[in-house]
Amino acid sequence: MKTATVCLLTCILALPAIPDAAPAPWYQWRSKADGHLVCAQTSLGPGWEQATGPYRDARCENRITGK
Repeated sequence: MKTATVCLLTCILALPAIPDAAPAPWYQWRSKADGHLVCAQTSLGPGWEQATGPYRDARCENRITGK
């Protein structure tokens, strides 16, 4: 009985965190070598710098606006 109560309490406390989950934003990254632009969620390495973003989509077309 005590295990069931602990499990139920854990589930109830975790519920508010579930709706806040969102996919990671996308950014345009610029190559330091030749200026080529690529859309990715994370850095491509030390030879790249963040150019613009954040975006909602993988084509870096729909910017995320503030609330």
